[in-house]
Amino acid sequence: MKKIYNIVLATTFILLFGACSTKEKKAEEPQAGMNMPMSLETVKLNKSNPTVPVRLPGELIADQEVQIYAKVASYVQTLKVDVGSKVSQGQVLITMEAPEINSQLASALSKMKAQEAIYIATKATYDRTIKAAQTEGAVSQDAIDQITAKKDADEAQYTASKSVYQEIKAMENYLVIRAPFSGIVTERNTDIGAYVGPAGKGSDRPLLVVQKDAALRLVLAIPEAHTPYIQIGDTVKFSAKSIPQKVFTGLVVRKAGALDSKLRAERIEIDVQNQDNLLLPRMIVDANITLQSKEPTFFISKSALVDGNMGIYVMKIVEGKTQKVPVRKGRTNGMTIEVFGNLEPNDEILLKVSEETKENMFIPKE
Repeated sequence: MKKIYNIVLATTFILLFGACSTKEKKAEEPQAGMNMPMSLETVKLNKSNPTVPVRLPGELIADQEVQIYAKVASYVQTLKVDVGSKVSQGQVLITMEAPEINSQLASALSKMKAQEAIYIATKATYDRTIKAAQTEGAVSQDAIDQITAKKDADEAQYTASKSVYQEIKAMENYLVIRAPFSGIVTERNTDIGAYVGPAGKGSDRPLLVVQKDAALRLVLAIPEAHTPYIQIGDTVKFSAKSIPQKVFTGLVVRKAGALDSKLRAERIEIDVQNQDNLLLPRMIVDANITLQSKEPTFFISKSALVDGNMGIYVMKIVEGKTQKVPVRKGRTNGMTIEVFGNLEPNDEILLKVSEETKENMFIPKE
């Protein structure tokens, strides 16, 4: 029994000793951490104006694209193109027929001819009356007035009938659809014999879609923070996922001048020549553009900037002590970042700071 008691006592002593040792080690660890020297390295500020590369997604769209609809209610008579057909400006794409238009045109033509004959006869009578009136007393003034009024009325009737005929003739011209520019047919939604019209059934989708593929536009959405650095004439390089081995180049030619209400970004467009047809409209590409300011600014190491709950600031050295200076962030260039604030060239700031770095901390001179 005594032997068992000694064993229990020894075990208890060992456990108590181990616990005390662990507490002493844990107590020593924070002390050791507190004793670690804080980096007090400083750096002087200098302005620079580097080119900052930015990578953005973009979309290629056709330089021109038109959706072709029928102007008048009719039936497709001939369909001369299909998806993928290359077309030239003015080329006939579709012809349609509308029997009622042909009937209206024939009726208008006959009415116009009849009014023309009446006007010609009246005009001849008027000319003879005016010639006879040159003999004093041969024709009364009342007769002259009546024939003049009839001539004017017949002329007006003839002009009106002629306008009706020309209007229907113009409608007949709409039965022939031609290519508005040279390009390629990318969509066809009709067949021979199909009913088409400007409204109702057959008008929900375009008959054809034609795109100009020899030239494309690259559309980029530039974030609000980057818009001041994009200028007309800037070079943009991009590549498509389907052609990763080739890099294409274009110039910024158009800027929207306003921000999109949803994306809070400005639309810019780059003209891209596509003579070899390697690129296709609606392609998503990776674009690289360089941002450069009009004047030099401050770029500092990211380790010198605090961006936390207390705000965004750097620690400036004033009379040998740290002083918090609020700043605003700009462009990012690798491990450096652009800052704006109450800073001047040759000001000294701490190179490595954190939210634990205190103000009014003495910084010894090297």
